[in-house]
Amino acid sequence: MMTTTNLSGDINKLSNSDLISAKRTIDTEISALKVLESELGQSLTDALNLMQAAKGRIILTGMGKSGHIAKKIAASLASTGTPSFFVHPAEASHGDLGMITPDDVIIAISNSGESKELVDILNYSKRFGIKLIAITKNPESSLGKAGDVVLKLPTSAEACPLGLAPTSSTTATLVLGDILTVAMIERNGFSKEQFNQRHPGGKLGSVLQRVSDLMHKNDEMPILPVTAGMQESLLEMTSKRLGCVGFVDENGLLVGILTDGDLRRCLSGDILSRKAAEVMTKNPKVISPDAMASEAVKLMHEKKITNIFAVENGKPVGVIHIHDCLNSGVV
Repeated sequence: MMTTTNLSGDINKLSNSDLISAKRTIDTEISALKVLESELGQSLTDALNLMQAAKGRIILTGMGKSGHIAKKIAASLASTGTPSFFVHPAEASHGDLGMITPDDVIIAISNSGESKELVDILNYSKRFGIKLIAITKNPESSLGKAGDVVLKLPTSAEACPLGLAPTSSTTATLVLGDILTVAMIERNGFSKEQFNQRHPGGKLGSVLQRVSDLMHKNDEMPILPVTAGMQESLLEMTSKRLGCVGFVDENGLLVGILTDGDLRRCLSGDILSRKAAEVMTKNPKVISPDAMASEAVKLMHEKKITNIFAVENGKPVGVIHIHDCLNSGVV
């Protein structure tokens, strides 16, 4: 029967072995990336020139693990302003070649460059004059010879101890895809606003939202002239249901805000006979409609307020409530 001491010792040995294996894998893949870096040259610029000149889409294709990496590269390009999608090479041979047009550019990935499933796509690209970027370890392979541009993968060893499972090679391919994606972002001047348009859902979308995306404007905005009375102000605040009302002068400039908190602090028997200007908060905190929604949350938190008006040249164009931000995932 194994004692607790022996069991603990065996676990520690396994743990040490696992760490050694993990570090060896990392070191091997880092070495492959360093080779990739050292071999980058004019072919990278040539490939990017083809991609940027494409009137159509960037078509990614590959079989097996290369196909999985190709899907990720296509998704990264598409989400950052370069229209792209993945075509499975086997499906391409059964009709999906029709998805590819002469205006497109194909990026075909094969570690060996001899994936037989790519043959029909390679022939199709030549028949219709579709530019082809080959990503492979072997420029002299069938894929390499068919490519208008060849992006060479490093001939480094795989991290797999058997030397069989794609590990270092798929990491290098993924990084090469990131290189292309980042370069296209920079070449096209892709902005945060454009990124936000392509990521309306999830955390990315909420982080990149602007005040203008969430604010209440036009008829939804509680606004009255500064000469308004308290009764009119209460009706406006109640009907717009935002817990506040803003006041503008004769030039349309925001000069004050009245919140439900202000009302509670100044309740008295003659409250309805008073003018709003007597109890409103003058020169309230404001924000630009172009500011990030997260900035509005920060400002409201610091000032312990729940509403803030967005202004342009001093004139209110909208109002945002803390609940608008929280409901949209902005924290």
